[in-house]
Amino acid sequence: MLAKAWRFAISLLSVVAVIAAYRTLLRVNSTTVALTLLLVILGISAQWGLAEATAASVVAVLGFNFYFLPPVGALTIQDPQNWVALLAFLVTAVTASQLSARARRRAEADEARRREMELLYALVQAMSLTGSVRKTIREFVQSVVKIFGCEAAALYYQPLDEVFRSGPESTPVSDHDLEVAAEIETVSADPERGVAASPVRLGVRALGSLALLGNLPSAEMVRAIADMVAITIEKARAIEDASHAEAERQGEVLKAALLDSLAHDIRTPLTSIKAAVTTLLGAEHAAGLPRELLEIINQGADRLNQLAAEVIAMARIEAGKLHLDKRPVTAEELISGALAELADLRRGRDIAIDVPPDLPAAEADLELAREVVKQFVENALKYSAEDAPIRVTAGVQHGKIVIGVADCGPGIEENERPLIFDKFFRGRRHRFSTKGTGMGLAIAKGIAEAHGERIWVESEPGHGAAFYVSLPLAGGHEA
Repeated sequence: MLAKAWRFAISLLSVVAVIAAYRTLLRVNSTTVALTLLLVILGISAQWGLAEATAASVVAVLGFNFYFLPPVGALTIQDPQNWVALLAFLVTAVTASQLSARARRRAEADEARRREMELLYALVQAMSLTGSVRKTIREFVQSVVKIFGCEAAALYYQPLDEVFRSGPESTPVSDHDLEVAAEIETVSADPERGVAASPVRLGVRALGSLALLGNLPSAEMVRAIADMVAITIEKARAIEDASHAEAERQGEVLKAALLDSLAHDIRTPLTSIKAAVTTLLGAEHAAGLPRELLEIINQGADRLNQLAAEVIAMARIEAGKLHLDKRPVTAEELISGALAELADLRRGRDIAIDVPPDLPAAEADLELAREVVKQFVENALKYSAEDAPIRVTAGVQHGKIVIGVADCGPGIEENERPLIFDKFFRGRRHRFSTKGTGMGLAIAKGIAEAHGERIWVESEPGHGAAFYVSLPLAGGHEA
C-alpha cells in the first residue's frame, strides 16, 4: 500500500515538474507543452499502470489549462478551439494510459503463464513412473506442493477409494469435499479460503479429484495439473498391470513345468506297477493269488495313469507347448477312437451315433481332437443314468465340422455354465458324489483353442446337457 502511494506521488510530481520547467525556465508554445505532458503520462502508464496515469492526466489537464491556455491564471478557456484541443489532449492521455496499462497487464499475464508452464515442466521432470499406483500418486502430490509452493495438496483416487495428502494434517478440505469434487465437471476455486479443486478425468472416465491449498496457480493450471496426474496414474497402472501379468505368466510357466516334471516322475513307477499287475493277472501260476486285490491294483494304476496324463496335458496347455500335428481326419475316426478308449467305462451302454456318410473331413490333430470327444462321452457316462440314452452327432455348421455329445442327465445350472470349462471346477450337486479331477473339460477347451476353434455347452436343468466342439474343414472343402 505504501509503494502505491509513492507511485502516485512521483507521478503527480513529474507532471508538476514539467509544468514548472516550461513556466519558469523554458518559454515554448502550448503545443510543445501538451506533447511533453502526453509523453510523461505515457511513461507513467508504461511504468506503473492505469490508475497512476489517469491521476497524472487530470493534473496535467488542469495545469495546462491554468498556465498555458488563455486567459492564463484561470481555469477558464476563452477560445472555443482551445476547448477542442484540451478535450483531445485529455482523451488521448486517458486512452493512451488504458492501452499501455492493458499491454502491461497482458505482458504480466504472459509472464505468469510462462512461469506456470516452467513449473508444470518441472513437475513432469520430477515425476518417475513406478510399478505402483499408490507410490506414484504419493510422489506426485508431494512434488506439486514442492514445485508450486502450495501449503498442501490432496488427491482422491476413486478406484481405490483412498485419499493421498501432502502438507498439514488438518486442512480445510475433507474427504467428503474431495468425493464431491470428483463428480463436478469444472475447476472450483475459493480465493478467500485459498482452496482450488478439480476433477481428475481420463477422457470421460472419472478417476477422482485434486485439491490445492495456499498459494494457488491459475484455474487453467490447476486443470492442467489434474490432467497430467490422470495420465501419470494411467501409465503407472498400465506398468503395474503389465508387471502383474508377467509375474502371473512366469508363475504359470513354472507351475506347468513343475506339474509336467511331477507327472512324469509319477508315471515311471506306475508303468512298472501296471506291467507287473498285468503279468500277474495273466499268469497261470498266479491262480493262488487274491485276484480281487490284483484287480484293485490294476484299476488304481489305470486311474493314476489317467490323472498323470491329465496333469501333463494341462501343464502343456498352460505353458503354450501344445504342438499340433494337423491332418485331414474324419468325424467317424474321432468318435470311434474315443469310444474304443472308453470301452471299460461304457460296460455295454448303448450310444447312438449320427454321422452323415458324406461329411467332409476336418483339419485337426487326430490324438488331441479324439481326446476332446473322449472327454465329452466320459462326462455323459458319468453324469447320466445307466439306462439313459447318449447321442453323438457330427455335421457342418457355418463352415465348420461340429461334433456334439448329448446326454439325459441332470443338466447344468445356469450360473455354473460359464465356469464349466474352468480348471478344477466341479458342479455344486456333483462336487463330492462323482469321481474326477475337474481338469477334463479344461483340457478339452485348451485343445479346441489350440486349433483356433471353440467349445461350448447347451443345457437346461433336469433335461440333460449337450457339449459341442468345432473343427476347421480340411483344405479344398466348402461348407
